[in-house]
Amino acid sequence: MRLIYGTLSAVALALVFAGCGGSSYSAPAPTPTPTPTPTPPAGAIVTIAGEAGNRSFNPNPATPTTDGKLLFMNSDRVVHHIVANDGSWDAGNINPSETSVAVTVASGGSNYHCLIHPSMVGALNSTAGAPPPPCSGIYC
Repeated sequence: MRLIYGTLSAVALALVFAGCGGSSYSAPAPTPTPTPTPTPPAGAIVTIAGEAGNRSFNPNPATPTTDGKLLFMNSDRVVHHIVANDGSWDAGNINPSETSVAVTVASGGSNYHCLIHPSMVGALNSTAGAPPPPCSGIYC
């Protein structure tokens, strides 16, 4: 009888250890590397700044790239929505610490403002580097 219980115990232990044994480790999948976003020339980025309640653009006036592209980088703590005074482009809502989509500006330069903060105004030189047009209208 002892032989039967001993044999059954040995078989049971072997089955328990067999279930726990082996390796089911699999190496984690590699994390994909994000594609870097090309950085435009420094003159093609306008920083939205907010200090002590004073909101502004830097540089102002700014000069877009030779192909007329411009980005707005929001370093303020609130959302901004930047548009051309003449309605020719709209950078959309720009959340804090984010950068706008690239906008294409007219080759002759333009003036712009923040829809949320209308007292925030800026100007763009022409892509050839000439000064911006004079600002006129309610946003100047």
